[in-house]
Amino acid sequence: MPRAEQSIIVRGDIDTIFSITNTIERWPELFVEYGQARVLAFQREGRFARIDFELTDAEGHSWRSWRLLDYEAHIAIAQRGTPMFPFQYMHITWRYEPVDEGVRMTWIQDFEADPKAPLNNEQALAYMLEHMAKNQARFKEVLEAAPQAKSV
Repeated sequence: MPRAEQSIIVRGDIDTIFSITNTIERWPELFVEYGQARVLAFQREGRFARIDFELTDAEGHSWRSWRLLDYEAHIAIAQRGTPMFPFQYMHITWRYEPVDEGVRMTWIQDFEADPKAPLNNEQALAYMLEHMAKNQARFKEVLEAAPQAKSV
């Protein structure tokens, strides 16, 4: 199973960074390719939350996913739902760790491309790594420009 993994360090407080980056409604601002993000359901009990949501990319393709948040361990796990295409499987983990410079945000995507998809696993991995770097740079730009990110 292919794995795309990259980290970036963002100046700011871990709780604030975790909260902003897991506010689905802000994803069109944070991601370079999302035109719309809509929360379908949100449930929180103590340190854990589940979000069901729908994303629409710039080309108008939409899909549903779910996301589990651990506010204490600062971990988010997610899985793409329907439609699954162009993947057979897509599992995502985001980890947040405090470091001297701020927060190390690591994204991990384990996936399998659908055999009928236009990109095979190797091509999809290269594409994902490129997009991951662009998106993380965008996250850093937006988060560090926010007033709350000025103090670590």
